[in-house]
Amino acid sequence: MITLDAISYYLPEETLTNDDLHELFPDWSVNKIAAKTGVIERRIAAKDEFASSMAIKAASKLFEEHKITPSEIQFILLCTQSPDYFLPTTACIVQHALGIPTTAGALDFNLGCSGYVYGLSLAKGLICSGDVENVLLITSETYSKHIHDHDKSVRTIFGDAASATFIKRNGHGADIRAITFGTDGSGAENLIVKGGGMRHPRVSDSEGTIPSPNGLSGTTLFMNGAEIFSFTLRSVPVMVKQILQKNSLEQEDIDLFVFHQANKYMLDHLRLKLGIPEEKFFVSMANCGNTVSSTIPIALKQAEEQKKIKSGMKVLVAGFGVGYSWGAGIIQY
Repeated sequence: MITLDAISYYLPEETLTNDDLHELFPDWSVNKIAAKTGVIERRIAAKDEFASSMAIKAASKLFEEHKITPSEIQFILLCTQSPDYFLPTTACIVQHALGIPTTAGALDFNLGCSGYVYGLSLAKGLICSGDVENVLLITSETYSKHIHDHDKSVRTIFGDAASATFIKRNGHGADIRAITFGTDGSGAENLIVKGGGMRHPRVSDSEGTIPSPNGLSGTTLFMNGAEIFSFTLRSVPVMVKQILQKNSLEQEDIDLFVFHQANKYMLDHLRLKLGIPEEKFFVSMANCGNTVSSTIPIALKQAEEQKKIKSGMKVLVAGFGVGYSWGAGIIQY
């Protein structure tokens, strides 16, 4: 049995509140922002705070809160779409900073809102292979550094955060059961940062050679909200059905649904379309925003703290977004 034994997370100190956004964009009222997004404030990484530094803080909290020593760690998986560098791998920087043994493996993987679910499966696979006995799964994202100051549509949604999860063989935590995946690269350009890779080097933006559909800099995040919404309503219900079948369960067998915390508008539509009772649908983004790959672990941790998760419960986790990419799994507590 491969178990999820512990979760901790880190939120930056700086906040971007709805009052702040209203001052920047007077046509958007505080109430309108809250009603549509479900977010009151977002945490924003400082100028000198990056994926590595937030990952280090999240992992350090995990070690302290759960009495885990760095010397125990045998592999680091770090999910990020805002790495410190193209190379070296951010996970290598984190390994050194945390004092994790040089015998440990470490790698980054580039996924967004589905990243945590994928990470659970990657960790499970590594342990099942027999090559390692445990994995430190980290999600760390500074999407705010991708966002244009004048793009109010995404500034209202996204925040920065990092999480750290300890996964091991035959631990005392929750059993990670079967996981399912999905990919549709035809939607790649609906949530994209065009500038910065080899196809569109970031330096070219000063010459105006990186177009962006929203008229802003092509080196910043572009999101086609309508297309992302349509993709989500189309794909997530099918994914939920698939993961239930894969685990030989009915929807009524699930005690709690923890979806990627995209925004309130989208989650409300998904819950109603799937017919999930409100008391079984956990929402937790008001004080941090959409933190991309960190939303699910943060929500799981907060659900535990609020006694929404108890021993014996089955929790369905589902991530979906940029790629397009989606994944879901069952966690048995």
